[in-house]
Amino acid sequence: MLCAMQHRLTHSNRGGRRHPRGLVCSLWCKHVLLLLGVRVNCILPFDTILNMSYAQNPFASTHSLDTNPFDDPTPPQSQSTDTRLEELQQRELDLERREQELNRKAEHIRQHGKNNWPPFFPLIFHSIPEEIPEASQPLITRLYQLWLVLLGTLVLNMIACIFILIAGSSDGGRDVGASIGYLFVISVTSFLLWYRPIYNGYMKEQALYYYLYFFFGGFHLLFSIYMIIGVPSTGSAGLIQTIQMFVNHHWVAAILGLVATIGWIIQGVGNAFYYRQIYAHHTVAGHTMEKAKTELASHGAKAYFTRG
Repeated sequence: MLCAMQHRLTHSNRGGRRHPRGLVCSLWCKHVLLLLGVRVNCILPFDTILNMSYAQNPFASTHSLDTNPFDDPTPPQSQSTDTRLEELQQRELDLERREQELNRKAEHIRQHGKNNWPPFFPLIFHSIPEEIPEASQPLITRLYQLWLVLLGTLVLNMIACIFILIAGSSDGGRDVGASIGYLFVISVTSFLLWYRPIYNGYMKEQALYYYLYFFFGGFHLLFSIYMIIGVPSTGSAGLIQTIQMFVNHHWVAAILGLVATIGWIIQGVGNAFYYRQIYAHHTVAGHTMEKAKTELASHGAKAYFTRG
């Protein structure tokens, strides 16, 4: 078949004559094919080569050529433009919502503070450096330290009463029961009724808080004197109870009672000292009972639990 096609193509002519240019080009094509390793026994006229279809020309197909390494890479097939725009808009809305939420939280913390006290179960915000004027920070810090001494004294007093009971005191049971009640009641009420009011008083400079402090702080001073005395069956391991333990050679109960008594004296004397100092500040600031009544009528109890 190949020889027949060779014979027809070789003898094809225009007007019965062979085309010289076609013969030369056919010879050139034959040499090219021989160089490529293809054995050719026929010579194709140039006109026939020109008239071959595009699909039959192996050199005419662009698919057979290597890709130009300098061309820009073709981007991969992606989603439609509308879908991508919707996704971008949705992400933008999500980011805006998150930003607004973070801004609200930051504003709330700035205005109201994040609850941080007590550390094991935060209920209120308490920060002397952030809320108390710089000139009054040392005083409030000392009052807070005295309140912590009170907590430690209540714990020691309860333990001392337990050892007094072990020592054989006839009133030991009542002492232990009362000391446990003091530990839970006095610790909470002292913070809420005299420490927190004076804390808010120096923060807001409102007369109402000062009068709350004077009333309940004065009551606490009387209670401290009562606990220092240490009458049996009152829940106090004060002086009287401690002396009895020393006399009867109950050394553990006596030493614990002595330490508890020292604690009552330290926090009592310290609170009395600052009580006078706060009263002087209250007088200089011009706080009066009438002003306190006006503040109570204007703000009510809500102001006690809020900042600013």
